[in-house]
Amino acid sequence: MIIVGELINSSRKAIAAAIEAQDVETIQKVARDELTAGANYIDVNAGVFVGKEADYLKWLVKIVQEAVDAPCCIDSPDPKCVEQALAVHKGTAMVNSISLEKERYNALLPVVAGTDLKVVALCMSDDGMPETTEARLKIADKLINNLTQHNVPLDNIYVDALVQPIATSDSFGIEFLDAIQAIMNNYPGVHSICGLSNISYGLPNRKFMNQLFAVMGIAKGLDGLIINPLDKAMMASIITAETLAGRDNFCVNYLEAYRSDAFVW
Repeated sequence: MIIVGELINSSRKAIAAAIEAQDVETIQKVARDELTAGANYIDVNAGVFVGKEADYLKWLVKIVQEAVDAPCCIDSPDPKCVEQALAVHKGTAMVNSISLEKERYNALLPVVAGTDLKVVALCMSDDGMPETTEARLKIADKLINNLTQHNVPLDNIYVDALVQPIATSDSFGIEFLDAIQAIMNNYPGVHSICGLSNISYGLPNRKFMNQLFAVMGIAKGLDGLIINPLDKAMMASIITAETLAGRDNFCVNYLEAYRSDAFVW
């Protein structure tokens, strides 16, 4: 399971304040905590700072990589900001995200084509958010084929089938899960990822619902998550689900996690 730590995001008030104040210590502590908790990538987002996003994003990449030996997930809808952040990034970053929205696609494709970058392929188009499995698959198919034709290896593609709130439609959970299963079955070698907290938007006890949805996604083949890795119950659920899904030979990861006392069981 690839874990992208989501906490260094300017939509969070404390992080926005730390970015604006250029508070290196606060940002670096979050990055270290996320890595220690199991994150493989550290997401960096400065999207709320219109006009200053590129500068702040570059700053985040630099200070995060000074603190941790880990790649960043460059999280921005602005291709120019992505390019500038990549210019100061060390190692192989993840780009979040390219979609079939024409303007975004045309701007980001030259950035990722023929590179070693990991790419989140978001199931969005100019027609809006897909609501069915079939609509998601149609977009995913185009993104996967277009990216591979432009020399992006399957192993570098992480399809985000787009989680939507279950409170809005009772079909949104199962349509997403069925899309994950179909994508993983139909495109061997590709990966899947999502920010799953949208599923519980507007509902009580969101953490519990998010944990169960992660488990259900893993059972369908989901192998990447953009989450808060400091949520010990969530991390325990992920480790257990991967063991039950046959991705943990002789339960080694499960047993090591249980003995570490680092999780809530």
